[in-house]
This record gives sequence, structure tokens and C-alpha cells, in this order.
Amino acid sequence: MDDLDGELFETLRSLQWRLRRRSHGDVDDLGITPAQGRVLRVVGRCESAPRMGEVAERLHIAPRSLTDLVDPLEQAQLLRRTPDPTNRRSLQLVLTPAGRAVLDELARRSRQSAADAFAVLDTADRRRLLDLLHRVEEALGEPHDRPWPTRGGH
Repeated sequence: MDDLDGELFETLRSLQWRLRRRSHGDVDDLGITPAQGRVLRVVGRCESAPRMGEVAERLHIAPRSLTDLVDPLEQAQLLRRTPDPTNRRSLQLVLTPAGRAVLDELARRSRQSAADAFAVLDTADRRRLLDLLHRVEEALGEPHDRPWPTRGGH
């Protein structure tokens, strides 16, 4: 990796951290932690209620760690654990209406944070940056998990 590659990597990492911190870092007013917000986002992105194991896998954490995150979300009535109808030994996570409201607020904050951050670029520059990032992402050849659909069904 030459200096340019290293600088690109570190700049992207720093940018990601800053964007995440701005949009999701201060969630105390929502009654959740940033990690719990990530759980809500993963559950909210699924077309049907995911199993706890699937959520843990998507978050790259141990199932026991997920339990520690889900317990307070369930107590706050943001999520419900329900038996999986196809495998009674498994539990699925279901967003409640209150959980959906918190998730919607997290999405609003993300959109606002992105709009603020990228306001320094005009529309053409933002499109070009997005195209370049998609090229790099596709070259990595690994699956990715995005909260919104993108071009080409990604």
C-alpha cells in the first residue's frame, strides 16, 4: 500500500466514524445506546422478522452479546421476541410501533447528517463520489448491507 492508498483508507475510516458519531452517537434522548440503535437498524432492514442468530451474524457479534442488547430494547417495548414458527427453538425479533418510531428518527438523523456533511460538494461531485465508491466496493467482491436500495439492486 503506498502513501496515497493509506491516506485514502484512513480518510474513509475517519469519515465513516465521524458520520456515524454525528448521526447516531448521541442517542441518549431516544433511550437507547448506539449499539442498540444498530440492532434496531438491522431488524428494520429485514423483509421479515429475523432470527436472533441472523441479527448477531449481521452485526458480527456473539449471540450472547446480542441478548444483552435486546433485553433492554424489549423492556423498553421497542422490540419483541417471538417464537420462530418454522423452528420453535429459535426466536425472531419484531419491531414494535415504538421501535419503528425510534428507527425512523435514527434514519432522519442519518439523512440530515449526510446532507450536512456532503453539502460541501455539488450534486455532480456527490454522484461522482458515489460512483467511485461503488466501484471500489464492487471490486472487493464481498456482500454488503445497506439501509437503502441502490443502483443495480445492490
